[in-house]
Amino acid sequence: MMIQSKPINPIYLDHGATTPVHPAVVAAMAPYWSEQYGNPSSHHRTGHAAARAVETARETLADLLGVVPSAVVFTACGSESNNLALRGVMLAAREAGRGQHLITSAIEHSAVLATARQLRDHFGFALTILPVDAFGRVRIEDVAAALRPDTALISVMAANNEIGTLQPWAEIGALARARGVLFHTDAVQLAAARRWNLAEEPIDLMTLAPHKFYGPKGVGVLIVQPGVDLLPTLTGGGHEGGLRAGTTNVPLVVGAAEAFRLAMLEREERLAHVTPLRDRLLRELPAVLPGRCVVTGHPTERLPHHASFALRGLSGNDLLMHLDLAGIAASSGSACASGDPKPSAILEALGLGAEWTKGGLRLTLGRQNTAADVDAVLAALPDIINRLAAVEERFALAHA
Repeated sequence: MMIQSKPINPIYLDHGATTPVHPAVVAAMAPYWSEQYGNPSSHHRTGHAAARAVETARETLADLLGVVPSAVVFTACGSESNNLALRGVMLAAREAGRGQHLITSAIEHSAVLATARQLRDHFGFALTILPVDAFGRVRIEDVAAALRPDTALISVMAANNEIGTLQPWAEIGALARARGVLFHTDAVQLAAARRWNLAEEPIDLMTLAPHKFYGPKGVGVLIVQPGVDLLPTLTGGGHEGGLRAGTTNVPLVVGAAEAFRLAMLEREERLAHVTPLRDRLLRELPAVLPGRCVVTGHPTERLPHHASFALRGLSGNDLLMHLDLAGIAASSGSACASGDPKPSAILEALGLGAEWTKGGLRLTLGRQNTAADVDAVLAALPDIINRLAAVEERFALAHA
């Protein structure tokens, strides 16, 4: 007879990976699955209704971000947006003779770093990957020193997904603009945490992913300011101003706009809720694990919902498994890299030693989390970590 374990309603602390879709977003999308189901490229009333929904969503995002509607490009995800920004700019720059040098940082999301390396290794572009300081911040002086006459693009994220550090994106963008270089920022993690006015901010291209702020998966946004030339990287159709191919996913586009509208409407309330919970985790977890747990990322210049740590001598994968068994959903870093047994490239970039770089832990909070959730995590983690550490130490002694 099979014994079934009691279902666990997990304490979800992985909002940096994805979020539950807001009920109002679900309601906004609902008609476009089965009632207003037309292809927005079709020339009949059903298609025109779908097209109007897409353009209304585009206008909503444009108003909230401070751009013209034509600057809002819908994609299938944040990674596609990053790919289009880097490949599109660099290929267009080469074609126009405007340069072939790209600058990025060592702690970018893999959608940026892997694309940048491919542009270097397979397309012959020049690439500079900037180091970061011990908090994971790019130094402005390093950006200035890396600039060359043939630099076409700087891509530095607004906030890091693994350690939560806010980058000096406004200063980097201002430097780029002063030197006539385009600036792209991956704002996937920061997008809903601040208000934007891109008409006045030095950003030429910006990536958003609605599923990070209670919107649907499967849709992304790339802001492309007027005058920025991109070579399409997905061909076969003239969608999104000729920048991509593929039938527009109307329900997801509608959901993306509604999610961002709600994020801006509820912004202060959401930040007031998650920031004190984050601060407790940052303050109390290292205190109960002295010598074994350190905060990663900047202590103050960090995302309001994001607490991250490095745990000495531990495997992040083992830790996540034991947390899951205890009913706590967390991450060892980026959702795209969580589960990778290799040391964290982000933690290595911070200069942490080998005893720390496999033991990353990211706890990211959301609307549904409570003080009781934080209490439960702080109560459970020390025992789990100490037990895992004892196993690691016994294993090391046995193989010494």
